[in-house]
Amino acid sequence: MTGRGLRRRLRLHWRRVAWLFAILGPGVITSNVDNDAGGIYTYSLAGARYGYSLLWVLVPVAVALVVVQEMCARMGTVTGKGLADLIREHFGLRLTFVIMMAVLLTNFGNAVAEFAGVASSFELFGISRYVSVPLGAAFVWWLVVFGNYKSVEKAFLVACLVYLAYPFSGLLPRMPLDVAGISMVVGIVGTTIAPWMQFYLQSSVVEKESKVSDYGQVRLDVIIGSIMAVVVAFFIVIACAATLHREGVHDVASAAEAARALAPLAGRYASWLFAVGLANASLFAASILPLATAYSVCEGLGLEAGVDRSFGEAPEFYWLYTLLIVGSAGMILLPGAPLLRIILVSQILNGVLLPAILVFMLLLVNRESLMGRFTNGRAYDVVAWGTVVGLIALTFMLVVTSFWPGGSVPGF
Repeated sequence: MTGRGLRRRLRLHWRRVAWLFAILGPGVITSNVDNDAGGIYTYSLAGARYGYSLLWVLVPVAVALVVVQEMCARMGTVTGKGLADLIREHFGLRLTFVIMMAVLLTNFGNAVAEFAGVASSFELFGISRYVSVPLGAAFVWWLVVFGNYKSVEKAFLVACLVYLAYPFSGLLPRMPLDVAGISMVVGIVGTTIAPWMQFYLQSSVVEKESKVSDYGQVRLDVIIGSIMAVVVAFFIVIACAATLHREGVHDVASAAEAARALAPLAGRYASWLFAVGLANASLFAASILPLATAYSVCEGLGLEAGVDRSFGEAPEFYWLYTLLIVGSAGMILLPGAPLLRIILVSQILNGVLLPAILVFMLLLVNRESLMGRFTNGRAYDVVAWGTVVGLIALTFMLVVTSFWPGGSVPGF
């Protein structure tokens, strides 16, 4: 091949890479941020306790994630409005207010969990939580308040790449029938699809100003993000199954403990990579969760919202974002704060809230007056409603097994 031909091929290759990165955004960010501290712990515990036997759960989870996220992205693209906006317009302010308050309480507990992940991951490197948490909180606040949508999106996409730090090292389906095993399966599903994701994804698609003509690219972004998130989860399960489970370490108290336990079994570099992934995931989610909450609450109440707006244009949006960061980070620094209780309540609220949000989504996406020719087809509706029914059953099981004598929910 001549030098000119080689240069032409390289230019074509880089154009394709640039095109791919240009379409990535809300879908990749939303799916990957849910691989947060609680998610990493759940996947780590699944690998440590059950080895490779629960890897099959990730296949239907991937399908459910794609279906749910695609509907949100489609509604945002077609209507140009966020999910909270649409719920308020079509179901009334009173019902929307109740949902938004549930979202606010739930996400506050989730944000506390993320800053707990920040604290524990940096402590693995000898950095005190009284240093890492305030600095982390200040960084994520600065990133959103002084950035615009494009700069924030780029920063979040870079954070997504750090998930590749997880080491991976093969699968017959087996369903554990004990309470802890059922809780683990439910926990894997629950940690992958959360209520806040639907609000954040649709709001981000709207703020990115995606048009109906961009729908193909938006859909590809969602599919890539969903697959990437599940692949990362797959690697975490395998990493812990191949090391901790094989050596008889079947219980870990946190994601940070999983990273610490990997050191003598897989080498300190594998442990460091795991810890870096945990720190990135926690900081990433600590930024996104308050942002998703500010989006949904302000949209639901008819207030201005958006990263591209200034503090003066959307004061309620930025003040709510600020208060959520300060409050959740502050909880980590309070001696004796009931962190586990806060996290447990937020997880149960997640389980109760998710089915309701999904039902609202399906009612909205099938309104021809709203979506036109972009409503669900019959086959897609069967899959979507089947996913909802399955998720309702699983989240109901999660709530029940949370209070089952001797039972435990992964992540606590």
